Amino acid sequence: MGATRIDGNACGAAVEAALAERIAALASPPHLAVVIVGNDPASHVYVGAKERACARLGIRSTRIDIAEDADYSEVVSTVKKLNADTDVNGILVQSPLPKGMDEVAITDLIDPSKDVDGFHAQNLGRLVQGDASGLLPCTPAGVMRMLEWANVDLSGKRAVVIGRSRIVGMPQSLLLAQKGADATVTIAHSRTSDMAALCREADVIIAAVGRSNMVMPDWVKPGATVIDVGVNRVDDDSEKGYHLTGDVHPDVGEVAGALSPVPGGVGPMTIAMLMSNTVRATEMQQ
Repeated sequence: MGATRIDGNACGAAVEAALAERIAALASPPHLAVVIVGNDPASHVYVGAKERACARLGIRSTRIDIAEDADYSEVVSTVKKLNADTDVNGILVQSPLPKGMDEVAITDLIDPSKDVDGFHAQNLGRLVQGDASGLLPCTPAGVMRMLEWANVDLSGKRAVVIGRSRIVGMPQSLLLAQKGADATVTIAHSRTSDMAALCREADVIIAAVGRSNMVMPDWVKPGATVIDVGVNRVDDDSEKGYHLTGDVHPDVGEVAGALSPVPGGVGPMTIAMLMSNTVRATEMQQ
């Protein structure tokens, strides 16, 4: 038997359906401002998907395009203007920024109450303190919602998070270990010895390292739950010239009990949780 497919599109649709009632109860619709600097093709695809999600939910969306060769000070002044604009409830500066621009510094300029990406030091700090009631990083929050939606019991289970980035790996490990989830968490990374053996002991594997097909079937304990956060562009001879792969080899589906697909897994959930954060930010402000 193959693994049960944890469908991010279906889970994301359920999240959006639950948001509709909350949006209707607001004094005015949420307003999300997205700043995009430069011409990175993937960034424009992501921003387009976010704009479509806003349109589905009746969230106002403003896009601010800044030229690739713009001065860093222009990005700074744009964020400061959005912070001061009481009509804007959520601010997102699309990653990656052009070379030479400090993404962490820009993130920490955003008003924490409008930080819908959940990356501001204040929001991440709350998570370290065990407070998950605020604006959480969208991808880790989306993974937690997927696990809940798929009825995966985490309490007392061993979880391995592959990757230690501030965007996914580190906050993911905190969410898995927090009270209510109660998993026992190990963070694996480039210096981890015998990662395959470590993963074979895990009940849950979260792969978020950005290496195509890294997690092989013999890394996975039969029946384990595997969430594939990776989206890797691999060149080929197709009409597009490339195809997308995850961090998890497709054959893992023959061993795992449940597996999220790429595409159609964590990606849609990241956008759904961005919408959730935008609504949450608006509720807190109003």
